[in-house]
Amino acid sequence: MSISNRVLAGFAAVTLLLALLGAYTLIQVAAVRNTVDRIVERDVGAVVQVDEIGDGEAEMRDVRLAALIRFIDGGVASAEQRGIWDTRAQATAAALGELRSTVARYEENAVNADRAALWRRMATSAADAQRMFDMLRANSVAQFEAFEARDRAAVMARNAAIDRNHADLSVALRAVRGTLDEVLKAGQQAVADTYAVTRWSIIAGLALAIAISIAVAWAIRRSISEPMGEFMGFVGRIGQGDLTVTTLGARKDELGQLGTTLNAMVAGLRQIAAQNRLATENLNAAATEIRASTQEQAASVEEQLAAVQETAATVDEISHSGAQISRRAQEVIAAAQATAETSQNGIIAVSDTARAMDAIREQAEAVATNIVALSEKTQAIGDIIATVNDVSERSHLLALNASIEAAAAGENGRSFAVVASEMKSLADQAKSATRNVRSILGDIQRGINASVMLTEEAVKRVGAGKQRIDASQSAIEELAGRVQESVQTFQQIVASTNQQQIGIEQVTIALQNIRQASQQTAASTRQLDQAAGDLTKLSGTMVSLTERYQG
Repeated sequence: MSISNRVLAGFAAVTLLLALLGAYTLIQVAAVRNTVDRIVERDVGAVVQVDEIGDGEAEMRDVRLAALIRFIDGGVASAEQRGIWDTRAQATAAALGELRSTVARYEENAVNADRAALWRRMATSAADAQRMFDMLRANSVAQFEAFEARDRAAVMARNAAIDRNHADLSVALRAVRGTLDEVLKAGQQAVADTYAVTRWSIIAGLALAIAISIAVAWAIRRSISEPMGEFMGFVGRIGQGDLTVTTLGARKDELGQLGTTLNAMVAGLRQIAAQNRLATENLNAAATEIRASTQEQAASVEEQLAAVQETAATVDEISHSGAQISRRAQEVIAAAQATAETSQNGIIAVSDTARAMDAIREQAEAVATNIVALSEKTQAIGDIIATVNDVSERSHLLALNASIEAAAAGENGRSFAVVASEMKSLADQAKSATRNVRSILGDIQRGINASVMLTEEAVKRVGAGKQRIDASQSAIEELAGRVQESVQTFQQIVASTNQQQIGIEQVTIALQNIRQASQQTAASTRQLDQAAGDLTKLSGTMVSLTERYQG
C-alpha cells in the first residue's frame, strides 16, 4: 500500500471510529432521555392520579357532610347532592382502578428492580385504598338512603363508620403517596445511574478511540520513519564516497520507488566514477608522456644550440681565413714573386674552407633534421593535447549530468552537487591548461618553421659558398701554375675572395638567426615542460578525487 493510501486509510479508520463513537454517544443520550422521559412521565402520571383520588375523596366527603348538615337541620338531601356525590364517587373509583392498572403495568416494565419493588408495594397500597374506598362508598350510599328514609339513627350509625372509612382511606392514600415519593427518589437515582453509566461508557469509548488513533498514527509514522532513517544512512554513506551500497527497492510504495531511483542514481555515479578514474589515469599517462617528450625535445634543442654555436665559431674562422686570403692576394698583386707561395697558401686555405663548408652543410642538415623531428613531436604533443581537451570536455559533460541528477534528488543530492561542481572545476582547469599548452605549442611551431626556413636557406648558401670555394680553389690552382701569366688573375682571385667573404658574412647572419631561433625554441620547450608538469599535478589531483569514490 502506498504512503498516501496508508495515510488515507488511517484517516478513514479514525474518522469511522469517531463516527461510531458519535453514534454511540447519540444512542446513549437518547437512552438517557428515554429513561428520564419514561420515569418523569410515569411518576408525574402516578402523582396526578393519586392527587385526583385524594381530591375526589375530599369532594365526596364535602358533599356528604353538606347533606348530613342539611339532614340534621331538618332538611332532606337533595337529588342534586346525591348526583354530585355519585359522580365524584364514580370518578374516584375510576381513578383508583386506573391507578392500580397503571401501577401493575409500570411494575412489569420498570426501569430497574428497585422501582419494580416499589411499584409492587404501591400496588399493594393501592389495593388497600381500593378496599377502603369500596367500604366508604358502600357506607356512604347507605347513609344517603337513610337520608331519603329520614332514619336518623341509621344516618348517625353510618356516619361513624364513614368517618373511620375516610380515616382508613386517608391512611392508605398517605401510604400510596409515601411509596410514590420513594418511587420518585428511585427514579432520580435511576436517572443518575443511567447518566453515570452513559458518561463513563462515552469516556471509555473516547479513550478507546484516542488509543486506536494513536496506534494508527504510530504505525503510519513507523512505516515512514524507519525507511527514511535507512535512506539517511544510505545517503550519508554515499556522501562519504561508498558507491557499493544499495537501499530499499522492493517496497510497493513511494519509498520503494525512491529507493529504486536512488539505486539507479548510485549505479550511474558508480559508472561516472569509473569513467572519470579511467580518464584521469589516461590523462596522467598522457601528461607523463608529454613531459618526457618535452624533456627530450629540450635536450635536442640544447644540442642543436651547441651545434649552431660551434658552426658559428667555424664560420668566424672561415671569415678570418677569407680576410687572410684577401690580404695575401693583395700581397700577390704587390709582390709577384711571393705569388707562388701565397697561391699555395691560398690553395691550402681554400681546401680548409671547403672542408669547413662541408662541415657547415652537414651540421646545417643535422639541424634541419632535428628541427623536423622537433616539429613532428610538437604535432604529436598537439594530438595528445587534443585528447586531453576531449577528456576535459567529457568530464565537464559528466559533471553537468551529475549536477542535473543531484538537482533532481533535491536535499538528498547536495553532496553529489558538490562533487559535480568539483569535477566541473577540474575539467575547466584541464581545459584551460590545454589551451595554454596549445598556445605555447603554436609559438614553438612557428619558431620551428622559421628555423626550418632559415636552416634551408643556410644550407643553400653553404652550398653556394662551397661552389664558390671550389671555383676559388680551381682558380688558385690555376694561378699557382700560371703565377707569371697575369696580375689580373690575382685580381680575380681577390674579387672571388671578397665574394666569399660576403657569403660567409651572410652565413654568419643566418647562423645567428638560427641560434636565436634555437634559444627561443629552448625557452618554449622549458615553458612546455612546465605546462606538462602542471598538467601532471592536475591529473594527480583528479586521480585522488576519483579514488575517493569506491564503485
